Amino acid sequence: MPETPHLRDFRIDLLRGIALVMIFINHVPGTIWENFTSRNFGFSDAAEAFVLMSGIATGLAYGPAFLRGRPKLAEALRPWRRAVTLWWVHVLAVFCIVALFALTIDQPGVEAMAQMRSILPAVEHPAAMMAPLVLLGHHFAYADILPLYVVLMVTAPAILFFAAHWPKSTMVGSLLLWLVVGVLSIKMPTWPTDYGWFFNPMAWQVLFVAGVLTGLAMRRGQRFLPVRHWPLRLAMGFVVAAAVWVQVPLVANWGGHGLWLLYEYASVPSIFTSFNKSVVSLPRLLHILALAYVVSAWPSLKTLAASPRLGVFVLLGRHSLPVFATSTVLAYIAQVTKAVEPVSVLFDTLLIATGICILVVVAHVRERQRIQGTGPLLKVPNTSLSAI
Repeated sequence: MPETPHLRDFRIDLLRGIALVMIFINHVPGTIWENFTSRNFGFSDAAEAFVLMSGIATGLAYGPAFLRGRPKLAEALRPWRRAVTLWWVHVLAVFCIVALFALTIDQPGVEAMAQMRSILPAVEHPAAMMAPLVLLGHHFAYADILPLYVVLMVTAPAILFFAAHWPKSTMVGSLLLWLVVGVLSIKMPTWPTDYGWFFNPMAWQVLFVAGVLTGLAMRRGQRFLPVRHWPLRLAMGFVVAAAVWVQVPLVANWGGHGLWLLYEYASVPSIFTSFNKSVVSLPRLLHILALAYVVSAWPSLKTLAASPRLGVFVLLGRHSLPVFATSTVLAYIAQVTKAVEPVSVLFDTLLIATGICILVVVAHVRERQRIQGTGPLLKVPNTSLSAI
């Protein structure tokens, strides 16, 4: 079936904008505000939501060429251009972080932080670490998700082709790959230190593929998963149960002990019994999918997304790449500042509020450039969506 005419879905921009704010807050650990982000009310967090929505945006932005049949090579490989953009933005952010720590390494607590975040080798041996950083072989904590998107966008043409022609088989294949990677503990290698990618692309692809299938279905004017009464009730029940599990220590203790017993004595693989973020373990995967299903069925979401009161989140989500890259650097500036200054709720609030205000300014500047048609990365049609 050919795709239907599509206008930009502001729901995705709204949810991505909210996710970006939560990611920024979570990337400044130790503040009171991280207690109010989504990870405190379920098994998954904003990262899973963002990858899923990036898959949806990929399906919407690049899917039409594949839905029409066999696309021309230039059309099919459009996601590779985005991959190159993601790569150089990541490299730029990483070099900014290295410069920040090189300038502040003698401050109290900064060297220890650099060691914990895997930044110290790049500060002490910048020439030797140049190739691993540029070629995505070495990652910094809190600045390691863009390499995942680079890999996903490189594989996007193949995913889009199979998803457009065999959607159910594509989802099954994606789940099988996720399962094999989790059961066999297959890592994406890093170098010169072989600790493996924290965001394992071979596992995280399952969320991206689910998003692509959703985006393609939206292009057809359909839903990949139709809203049905009992699945919706089941999803709502799981979301509520996860919130209770996380918020009530007694439930968390008993639940965690039960999962441990399954792992220890029933030999159930850890991908089913843990909350391992690196491979999107089953509790995290089920939670984000259930949450997405519930949110997508919420009839008021379109009205909220169109409300001027929430326009700032829509704006942030529309320009997610520059906002995310800026937030990565700002989060590290905030971390270093917290390391050398006395900690207080007021100071933390000032850091978070200042960072969010800067992100909004970045989004406004990018929006003005988009409207004026300036800037090499801003020529995105209103009827399209960028992957990140």
